[in-house]
Amino acid sequence: MTPSPGAAIVAAAIDLPDWARRATNLANPRIGAAAICASDEFFAPLARMLDPQPAIFVPGKYDANGKWMDGWETRRKRTSGHDWAVIKLRRGRIAGFDIDTSHFTGNYAPAISIEGTLTASDEPDTLKQASWTPVLAATALKGNSHHLVEIANDGVWSHLRVHIYPDGGVARLRVYGHVAGAFDASDASALHDLVALENGGRAVAWNDAHFGAVANLLLPGRGRDMGDGWETRRRREPGNDWCLIALAAPGVVEKIDVDTAHFKGNYPDRCSIQAARVDGGTEQSLVAQSMFWPVLLPEQKLAMDAGHHYANEIAALGPITHVRLNIFPDGGVSRLRLWGRLAG
Repeated sequence: MTPSPGAAIVAAAIDLPDWARRATNLANPRIGAAAICASDEFFAPLARMLDPQPAIFVPGKYDANGKWMDGWETRRKRTSGHDWAVIKLRRGRIAGFDIDTSHFTGNYAPAISIEGTLTASDEPDTLKQASWTPVLAATALKGNSHHLVEIANDGVWSHLRVHIYPDGGVARLRVYGHVAGAFDASDASALHDLVALENGGRAVAWNDAHFGAVANLLLPGRGRDMGDGWETRRRREPGNDWCLIALAAPGVVEKIDVDTAHFKGNYPDRCSIQAARVDGGTEQSLVAQSMFWPVLLPEQKLAMDAGHHYANEIAALGPITHVRLNIFPDGGVSRLRLWGRLAG
């Protein structure tokens, strides 16, 4: 008799190094990444390796081919060679990888290497004929571990070919980098969401993100639930919570959307936005500087589970590169949109 599945065990969170913390996961399906093809997906499909959520392990859960695993897992190879997979990225420059084998112990891939290519096609046959460039040399892996690997490569890549030697499983592959080519420079009059994650906007710093990551503010679409936004702990001291966000490119903001979707008993009472065009310095120095940035959006009253749209309230600050979203005193925001035109 098959045992009943037990409670899911979630992979432990890790502290990311600065090069990953300042970057975007280009392999996130929510901004356009996708599993294209693989040599083998017998035990677990390639698409699971790109899941933005932490890997889980469910004791006693089996499917028709064996133990259910949360990642990409190939069968035991009984011939020469090795397994491989091709994934589509949000096009960009890569700073490094998190190769995560969480919950894979006697079945993890012992080694990995990664190649990149730049192409407009997602067709497997076309990709097989593409020119592939080494991005990560063969690297040894351990079971049930995160492998954070920084690389020095200035290329722009649209697809990766992942080789595992000779077979086995990888729970998650995070490809940390910076989006490239999101805007059509020839259309200077177009209105863009200048902080959208898929365009290259990114969270830089924050005072608290206890219940939800700041980067969730920049995801596409409306929030799926209360866990799909930025939410701080309950504040028990004076002051307010805040976060800093870098725009994808310098621009002039014309419209702002602040959405508290799904936040009802825990939405902020008010919000405001400060902004500046920053040249030089470090991201650490921005925190102190941001306290004195001019106001882009004066303090506004917020409502629960609602979209808030501003245009006439926005100050004419000219081109900016960074914003500071202040919430009073604490709580959760689902999405932030800054609609504007690229600076010349």
